[in-house]
Amino acid sequence: MSEQLDLSNEVVEVINAGAKAPLVLVCEHAAREIPAYYDGLGLDAAARESHVAWDPGALGVARTMAQDLDAVLVAGRVSRLVYDCNRPPEAPGAMPAQSEIFAIPGNAALDEAGRAERVTRYYEPFRATLAATIKRVDAPAIVTVHSFTPIYHGKPRNVEIGILHDSDTRLADAMLAVASEFTDLNVERNEPYGPQDGVTHTLKEHGLAHGHPHVMLEIRNDLITTEAEQRQMAEMISNWLRAAMARPEMKEVKP
Repeated sequence: MSEQLDLSNEVVEVINAGAKAPLVLVCEHAAREIPAYYDGLGLDAAARESHVAWDPGALGVARTMAQDLDAVLVAGRVSRLVYDCNRPPEAPGAMPAQSEIFAIPGNAALDEAGRAERVTRYYEPFRATLAATIKRVDAPAIVTVHSFTPIYHGKPRNVEIGILHDSDTRLADAMLAVASEFTDLNVERNEPYGPQDGVTHTLKEHGLAHGHPHVMLEIRNDLITTEAEQRQMAEMISNWLRAAMARPEMKEVKP
C-alpha cells in the first residue's frame, strides 16, 4: 500500500489504512446511525436498533479480521435504511419503504430529488472511498462482511455462515473447499441470499468489474452477539481465509 491518506468522513470510515495485506475488507452495514435530519425515519427505537437498520456484530468481526490479517477495512457509518451502500441508486432497496416486517415511513414518500440527494450524500462518498482504498492496494482480494437474522418472516434459518458470490466464484470456491478444516458450522453457498436477491452490488462494482477476486460473508447474528463471540468468529474466519487464499488456484489469480 502506498502513502497513507485520511479517507474517513461522516459517511464512511477507513480502518487500518496502513495495512500491508493484499486484501480489502468491507462492512457496508456496520452502523445503525440515522442522522437527526431524518427524524429517525419515523421509526420507533426498537426498529432503529433492529437488524433491519444494520448488521449486528458484523463490524466487530470485521475489525478483528482487519487486525488479524493486517488488512484495511472500509466501513459505513450510517444506517442502511438511510442508504444501503450495497445497492445501486436505481434499486428499490437502496432506500427501502419496507424492510421485512417494518414499514419505513421516512422513505415512503421519497421523490426523485430526495433519492438523488441521498445518493449524493451517502452512496457516492462510500463508493468513491472504497474505490480509492482498493486502488491503493496491490492485487487485492475483496471480502465483504455481513450478518443476518436467524428468523426471517417467521421462518428459522439453518444456515450459519453463507459464502456468497456472483459470476466470479474463485474465492468462494477456495473457501468452500477448505471450510470443514476450520468450522463445523453449517456453511452454504449463496445462502441465505444470492445474486438473485441483489446483494452482490459491491462485489460486482468493485471486484468483478476490475478482475479482483472477491467474496461476501454472511454470518448468522445469534453467533456473534458478544465481543468474545465476534473475536472468536473473526479469528476462525481469518485463518480460513488465509488457507483459501494460499491455495494453488488462488496464487495463479492475476487481477
